[in-house]
Amino acid sequence: MTTPVCTSASKAAAPVASYTPNARYATYSSFSSYVRARGPVLLRTARSLTANPSDAEDLLQTALTKTYVAWDRIEDHRALDGYVRRALLNTRTSQWRKRKVDEFACEELPEPETVPAPDPAEQQVLHDAMWRAVMKLPDRQRAMVVLRYYEDLSEAQTAEVLGVSVGTVKSAVSRALGKLREDPELSPVR
Repeated sequence: MTTPVCTSASKAAAPVASYTPNARYATYSSFSSYVRARGPVLLRTARSLTANPSDAEDLLQTALTKTYVAWDRIEDHRALDGYVRRALLNTRTSQWRKRKVDEFACEELPEPETVPAPDPAEQQVLHDAMWRAVMKLPDRQRAMVVLRYYEDLSEAQTAEVLGVSVGTVKSAVSRALGKLREDPELSPVR
């Protein structure tokens, strides 16, 4: 027996018809702002629940659809990440329970071509070299590079955190990347 996520979808959909166009737009606007801001973090969560990146995207879309349907009923919008994560987990559990076995006995195994995995030691050496090169940058450029590429913030978010303009972030990051390209320690990577 499955428990529906939305106990009364018809009740949830009924008030939408009585909304004014401005109220519908406000709901959509606040939801789309939330998805733009938190989408990458939620996608990482979805990827941790599935083995396939495409399945993770589908899982996130399903969870966000459920969240959008319940958007006006969610009282505390500060707890949205928890709500979406719970929807991700519940949806993934439902998918797991409903999955069909698509395995068939055959005479020849369809083995994929194996691509040699990168050496973890080489990856660590590269990671360390990159971090040493980043640490050589001036403080301001280093902060912008770390926020943009290590913390995965947008240019606007980086500018807001540092209290500078977006143009300043763009130019400083461009100069920093130029310095990283010229770093002799990173030349084997190129």
